[in-house]
Amino acid sequence: MLDFLAVTAEIRRAINNLYDAWCESEARLYTLRIKGKVLKTEVYEYNPLAVGDLVEFTPYSETEGLITARLERKSSFMRWNVKLEKNQTIAANIDQVAIITSAFEPPFRPRFIDRAITCARGCDVIIIMNKCDYLLTEEEAERWALYRRLGYETLAVSALTGEGIDDFRRLLAGKLTAFAGQSGVGKSTLVNLIIDPEKKQTTNEISSKYHRGRHTTNHALYLERDDIRIIDTPGVRELLVPYEEKRELAESFVEFSRFSPECAYQDDCTHSGEPECAVIKAVEEGQIDSDRYMSYLGLLESLVSRKPAYLRTRFRKNKQ
Repeated sequence: MLDFLAVTAEIRRAINNLYDAWCESEARLYTLRIKGKVLKTEVYEYNPLAVGDLVEFTPYSETEGLITARLERKSSFMRWNVKLEKNQTIAANIDQVAIITSAFEPPFRPRFIDRAITCARGCDVIIIMNKCDYLLTEEEAERWALYRRLGYETLAVSALTGEGIDDFRRLLAGKLTAFAGQSGVGKSTLVNLIIDPEKKQTTNEISSKYHRGRHTTNHALYLERDDIRIIDTPGVRELLVPYEEKRELAESFVEFSRFSPECAYQDDCTHSGEPECAVIKAVEEGQIDSDRYMSYLGLLESLVSRKPAYLRTRFRKNKQ
């Protein structure tokens, strides 16, 4: 006899309006739908549910049920969806985000890492350099070393030679980690080495025209082995800041925190031209890396140029 009381489950796969979710208390996987098709949440966003979300649902068979509520998220990895003009959560309730970059094909792109860092909320960030068997330029090596000086865990690995893979496994042990990276950096190949070395997941050749990779994962995948749990997110070419407040963007640049309390405008300072800005002064004096600061200014401009919420047609039409 089935128990029709609401129980809790973790979303493992989300495609269209169907969700695969693992119910720990019953040790079984359910296929779920949202009850009433619209899930009420406090924040309006592209997708009310993402892989990693915890939900309450009412089962109506041994393998199916209706989602009635989403539990509060402790963390997330999200981006701004330009087309629909709202945030899109890619992974939820994660312990850390592993930002995968590459030394070669595609080349090292620190501006992407900076953007990815701003997309992580409430969780740790680790930065992984794949294809470390290729050498970085002196300038690239200095920029790479900067992340460790800023306090981020960094690791150089090679999916080809196996260098650093065991150390990578140790960083992942006992945690739920979202993998994020540009297409072609070898993210899915690294997942294979960690989760199932014998499996040959499809990977595509690098696009020579754009010097970037082609997408190999079109939705988030929840994978686990022993005490390692991974959410492999789709490869992307661009990540846009999910913040609406300029202050939140500044807070994601950890090196600013040492100087921002000294700004004349303090909490209202955008660090982009205000007089007596301690952050700008620190950049001029070489205490803050100038390229990281330029990266910040680019992200700030993307926020300033974003259409206000009250002018977004889809927001007004679909507001819950």
